[in-house]
Amino acid sequence: MTRLPRLAAVWAALALTACAATLGPPQPSLSDGDGWTFAPAELKAVGLGLPGAVLAPGVRFAGGVEIVAGLGSPLHGLSDLKLTDDGGFVAVSDAGDLVRGALRLDAQGRLVGVDRLASRRLTLEDGQPIADKLDGDAEGLALTRSGDLLISFERRHRIRNYGPLSALRSPTPVSSPEVAFPDNEGMEGLAAVHPPQDGWRVLGEGGGVWDCARDTCRTVVAPPAEAPKDSDYRFTGLDHDPLGEGWFVVERRYTPPFDMRGRVRRLTPEGTLGPILIELKLPGTTDNFEGVAAERRGQTTRLYLLSDDNANPAQRTLLLAFDIR
Repeated sequence: MTRLPRLAAVWAALALTACAATLGPPQPSLSDGDGWTFAPAELKAVGLGLPGAVLAPGVRFAGGVEIVAGLGSPLHGLSDLKLTDDGGFVAVSDAGDLVRGALRLDAQGRLVGVDRLASRRLTLEDGQPIADKLDGDAEGLALTRSGDLLISFERRHRIRNYGPLSALRSPTPVSSPEVAFPDNEGMEGLAAVHPPQDGWRVLGEGGGVWDCARDTCRTVVAPPAEAPKDSDYRFTGLDHDPLGEGWFVVERRYTPPFDMRGRVRRLTPEGTLGPILIELKLPGTTDNFEGVAAERRGQTTRLYLLSDDNANPAQRTLLLAFDIR
């Protein structure tokens, strides 16, 4: 994702209106072996803030937290997340780190915290840890039906398979769209397709939808002939709808100097976008939302939205939950 300019104090002051009580640090993992290292942080409860959020009928806010980490922490720059079967999540950063954690829910199922935050460095094909931004600008993440972890990178545009999350290995190449993406506007959306298939869907930041299998990618929607302007909405996240055949898409728009917006829409298998389900904008809670993860909770779909703070003190790492009936 393009690094955003430092935002003025106005945005920071407005954003603070959405903060609630400090929750304290997350609980550490009991065992951080297998290459994982505990990632310390502070947590703050987050609401939707001043009027600004627009939720479609049937959509309900279900809690949120801000993850506050120190300088140089791997918890900055988180650009996507997906849920795991054990009540946790795995996320990736645009600096080349993999992060995991556990979701903390209250008795009503609302998001009230995260625990057991840990990180490990992603590697190159030769097994060496990623050492620079050019190699480590990870933007999308998917867990396939067969259990493999896929990560999409920009700058050096590629998708790599790191094997099962429980036994990560040096990455191997898998198919990705044969498109000349701009250096910093690559494959932002990545998600596994619905069973019984074992492939993945890819979204380009500036447009374009592809369905990929192990050896090839099929164009669903071609990229636009004219690149979007900086003030246009762009794709930043993707996950499948666990209750249907469609997808959930995150879009982001930034208009200098103050206006930052994020929204969620459905995407059909044919690549058609639906009405806006969630829109986050000033003067309420908003930031650079890039990640989305969906799960089934009875007849409700739970969405988790994650923001990338760009390691910028004027931005925040937010994790928000929404239920869609």
